Amino acid sequence: MTAVEHRVYTAAQTRQLDHIAIHDAGIPAYTLMSRAGQATVDHLRARWPNTRSVCILCGAGNNGGDGYVIARLALQAGWQVTLISLADVSRLQGAAQQAFHDFSAAGGQVQTFTGEIPPAAVMVDALLGTGLDRTVEGAYATAIQQLNQQTVPVVAVDIPSGLHADTGQPYGCAVEATLTVTYIGLKAGLLTGKARDYCGTLHFAALDVPDSVYAQVPTDMHLLGQHTLREHLPPRRRSAHKGNAGHALLVGGAPGMSGAIRLAGEAALRAGSGLVSIATHPAHAPFLNLLRPELMVHAVDSPATLRPLLARMEAIGIGPGMAQTAWSRNLLTLIQNATQPKVLDADALNLLAQNRSQRDDWILTPHPGEAARLLACTTADVEQDRIAATRRLQREYGGVIVLKGTGTLVASANGVAFCDAGNPGMASGGMGDALTGIITALLAQGLSLEAAATTGVWVHAHAADRAAASGERGLLASDLITHLREVINA
Repeated sequence: MTAVEHRVYTAAQTRQLDHIAIHDAGIPAYTLMSRAGQATVDHLRARWPNTRSVCILCGAGNNGGDGYVIARLALQAGWQVTLISLADVSRLQGAAQQAFHDFSAAGGQVQTFTGEIPPAAVMVDALLGTGLDRTVEGAYATAIQQLNQQTVPVVAVDIPSGLHADTGQPYGCAVEATLTVTYIGLKAGLLTGKARDYCGTLHFAALDVPDSVYAQVPTDMHLLGQHTLREHLPPRRRSAHKGNAGHALLVGGAPGMSGAIRLAGEAALRAGSGLVSIATHPAHAPFLNLLRPELMVHAVDSPATLRPLLARMEAIGIGPGMAQTAWSRNLLTLIQNATQPKVLDADALNLLAQNRSQRDDWILTPHPGEAARLLACTTADVEQDRIAATRRLQREYGGVIVLKGTGTLVASANGVAFCDAGNPGMASGGMGDALTGIITALLAQGLSLEAAATTGVWVHAHAADRAAASGERGLLASDLITHLREVINA
């Protein structure tokens, strides 16, 4: 993955990149459009090499222009091409107008949309682009509904029509693509929110835009990748010992909820912490490590019994299975004032929402419901714009924020990172507890807050993807933990 491929942009920034490429770098708009069309055809051929017929739906703007280029290239390849326009072709402008004329000159014909889509081996969505700012209605909504009823693959040009390029939320309705090829800048809305329900497989094409163009549009957003792991977890020195690998403390596990803190502890071990201690309720402390003897378990009934443990720890994670009792509140108060870097999850976050504070030495890992409580809003508000919600959490609470969910986000004072790994099998209990353990272990090994959060999120998601190779339904958090060691050493 190149530097350009992991930078993430807003729709406005992508339009700025496009403008600079045309007016400063001297790349004609139609050249960029032609490259976009070629990139899309290349990906279409690679995915479905036996394709010989295609139906392309075009709108009025540059997205439609890309569609006309694709149609011309398909004609030249000898495919059967059906092009349906939802816009008056006489009103096309600039590069899109030229693309239409070149398609017509190649022998292409344009049909007007009548509410039905004729059959083809592949459908191409070139209806609406990143400039959409209102609910999709009328013929466009009908066309999108028709596309979503198709049983053949659907390829989206730049972005699935109807999807918000900045939030990943649909504007009323959106195309459910099988494959999306996006151009020049990787859009934030393709990586979080409901984007995965609409984008299918996502490919990025820079269209040979030079680095000098990207240098003029700085962004504080980026995509996590293998480079994240390489940067923050280099090979260990041959002389390393457990004392070099950190001592992590996991605090939680109220009566009846011992499993959560046990999962966090085992994940911390598999994430490489030299030592892992668990501070938990006396009700189950004697047997918590029966099947994982490497965990050191301490019965803690009050802050007084927890306090002596803190001095020996490099990092602390608190919240899994913690409940919201006087026992929980008292332990959280002690941990909040500890000097070590810390991770707050689950009921530690719910307690924090009741007594807010701001610190620079913690990582908060809410799911959308917990984020809503921290922000005193609704879960729907959080999901409507996950990026804005994550940034707001970071401003109000400090430190680093991990907003879990599809397209997990990590926000720090430096910006926002996106994770595009993970799968629906992670929709089961204990996944967040495992993440708490992983991040705490990375903090104990000396990673900064931001490095521990981003690396932990990436490792957690990829371990889940490996665990899901045999099926997503029925995936357990403990299955993910089984794969942690191979992922973190990759």
